[in-house]
Amino acid sequence: MARAATTADVFNAVAEPRRRQILDLLAAGEASVNHLVELLGLTQPQVSKHLRVLREVGVVEVRDEGRQRLYQVNGRALKPIHDWLKGYEHDWSQRFDPMDEVLAGLKAQEDRDDE
Repeated sequence: MARAATTADVFNAVAEPRRRQILDLLAAGEASVNHLVELLGLTQPQVSKHLRVLREVGVVEVRDEGRQRLYQVNGRALKPIHDWLKGYEHDWSQRFDPMDEVLAGLKAQEDRDDE
């Protein structure tokens, strides 16, 4: 089966680690391509290519401010990923609840030992 284009949907677009890094940086606030280049240590064409893919699936929006283009995350476009992961939340809770109990017991024992 042929691999889907990276611009086909948000899942494929964010599957690439550098694009996730860009999203992480933009989650802190909007940034220009040059600022992202500095933070990532990539070339300007590489960053621009990743931003284009993210824009095409709607995860990143751009606005012009003078001669600069500022990019920001569009969280609404990430909702399909959130919705998909939500289906696994119950499983995670079931696995982590017992671990939380063990950790609480260890902490209580440590507190008693310190007395």
